[in-house]
Amino acid sequence: MLHILEDLVYVTAATVWDVLPIVIVIFGFQIFILRKPIPNLKRIITGFVLVLLGLGFFLEGLEAALFPLGRLMAEQLTDPVFILGDDVPHRLEWWEYQWVYLFAFAIGFSTTIAEPSLLAVAIKANQVSAGSIGIWGLRIAVAIGVAIGIALGVYRIITGTPLYWYIITGYVFVLIQTLFAPRMIIALAYDSGGVTTSTVTVPLVAALGLGLASTVPGRNPLLDGFGLIAFASLFPIMSVLAYAQLSEWSARRSKKTLTK
Repeated sequence: MLHILEDLVYVTAATVWDVLPIVIVIFGFQIFILRKPIPNLKRIITGFVLVLLGLGFFLEGLEAALFPLGRLMAEQLTDPVFILGDDVPHRLEWWEYQWVYLFAFAIGFSTTIAEPSLLAVAIKANQVSAGSIGIWGLRIAVAIGVAIGIALGVYRIITGTPLYWYIITGYVFVLIQTLFAPRMIIALAYDSGGVTTSTVTVPLVAALGLGLASTVPGRNPLLDGFGLIAFASLFPIMSVLAYAQLSEWSARRSKKTLTK
């Protein structure tokens, strides 16, 4: 417990230096460029203190729980004893890692639903669209995209296939979708790829990728362990564009049915 408290103090102190440039820019522009007093100064200072404490607790929590948990799950799910029910070591084929794919899909979906940044974007999108973009509809569409992307990224790590095959193909598909998607959703779809790679999703996904690359035979953590975040950023764009296209098609179909 004492060790955790010491680490927490160290991480919080380091966070002060990380946040300091943000404080300098904001206060500098307010005082020297805009030349206006800072409103609610006490409240803002209190908010910055809470941000520092929150980041400190969060970063320490990552090191103490989320990163080790991600690595542990990767090790356990790729253990031949767990997969085959025996202790005879032999090279597993990619289709024998079905529990890994299922876990990757589930953790991708659940962490994205819990992502605070996605919730904030979904609420704003619902407000500016006068309710035409549903909060839960957008969150589920993004979460499905992340889940599929991470599951496919795990397949890439297990098989050792090049990352650029998937990324280039994916963005070509996104460009084609963009040509046919409703204009009002395009920018939001592209932003959805960014909000997914935030505080909750990244630690677990990164730990999962590095853990898999360390335990799957023939894989290198440096070459194969990274890249899952790229999948988690790309596939939500596809899923949100597809969600918008399906919604538009459904609305047109309903309208045609009513006019008949």
